[in-house]
Amino acid sequence: MAGMTLDRRTLLRAALGGAVAGGLGFAGAGAADAGHRPPRRTVFVAGDSTAATYAVADAPRAGWGQALPVFLRPGIRVVNEALSGASSKSFADLGRLDRILAAIRPGDVLLISFGHNDEKVEDPARGTDPWGAFQDYLRRYVDGARSRQARPVLVTPVERRRFTADGVPYQSHGEYPAAMRALAAGTGTPLIDLTASSFARWGALGPEATKSHFLWLDAGVSPNYPAGVADNTHFQAHGAIEVARLVVAEGRMLPGRDCRALRETTIPDDVLVWPATRPAES
Repeated sequence: MAGMTLDRRTLLRAALGGAVAGGLGFAGAGAADAGHRPPRRTVFVAGDSTAATYAVADAPRAGWGQALPVFLRPGIRVVNEALSGASSKSFADLGRLDRILAAIRPGDVLLISFGHNDEKVEDPARGTDPWGAFQDYLRRYVDGARSRQARPVLVTPVERRRFTADGVPYQSHGEYPAAMRALAAGTGTPLIDLTASSFARWGALGPEATKSHFLWLDAGVSPNYPAGVADNTHFQAHGAIEVARLVVAEGRMLPGRDCRALRETTIPDDVLVWPATRPAES
């Protein structure tokens, strides 16, 4: 197998399995850290369906948070709380932010990535104005992490697969990425501009090649999608891995970045682990 040994694949699957199992296991993690070893640093993910961890019944659908451990060393724990359908507002209003803040520790990192569902302004439970409530809610994540001596990192929303009839990519998130960039600058918060890096990536690949990244499957290819699927927002395993690569490549503030993995040109889809149920929804 090009670029990756069997041992490397086994290690990655073990790391990913641990991250999935740890998604809701805060108490167990604390008990494990209570011994003589120093506590493991943790990367928490607050986000939406593009980052979420998916179950066996959803495979090969996957989120970039699910693939994040591929590019982090095994000593770094990932707790992916990204929730399908969530906006910055609904995630906080549902108590999901409080849940993270109850578990996060000094030195941990909180990745904050919203925008897709904030754009649904017709939905009062989720919609936010980019220069108003969106920034106000994001500030709650930033301030909450800092109050616990953890490091917040804002991540602009990953771009959708959008091309004109002539094959020219176009952006779909309106002013939300700009509003997040402005908040990052105004509050001195580190920023990963995933909107920009993913837009450049999809443009370089073009309309056809991007289908192998997004959840595009022909009928009969997957038992979970017998009629096929053409989804321009969510990812299959390959796309989730490559978006996670973009996050970690730009995220130089992340602990335990695995530069060797970032240099791997071919990472097999089956390094990912799909748990029995979606951990953020269990």
